[in-house]
Amino acid sequence: MTVDPHRPSHHSPSQSPPVTIAEADGQHAVLAFSGDLDAPALRVLEELLLDERLRQPGAWTLEMSDLHHIDLACAYALLRAVTRAPDPAAITVRGSHPAVHRTLRHAGLETVATFED
Repeated sequence: MTVDPHRPSHHSPSQSPPVTIAEADGQHAVLAFSGDLDAPALRVLEELLLDERLRQPGAWTLEMSDLHHIDLACAYALLRAVTRAPDPAAITVRGSHPAVHRTLRHAGLETVATFED
């Protein structure tokens, strides 16, 4: 079964997904997060992280200013995506709320990412 990251099953069609690729070119990708990224959204996140557009960029910006909550499973999925790549991208986490930052830190993302306000 393939999950469409643009139409997650736990959201109504009028709601936007909790994570989207806002932009991607050959050098940089921006992933925009919003709302809650929790267990029901994990599959959507994992599918999105496999998107072809994320294979080339040498730098990712994770725009998290609109993200209110992330659970550890989703934080670990982000960490796995970054650390399993043959040529890991440089990761910048931008605008994460204190609770989101804390969860990302607990998952170990601070070891591979730079955090900006």
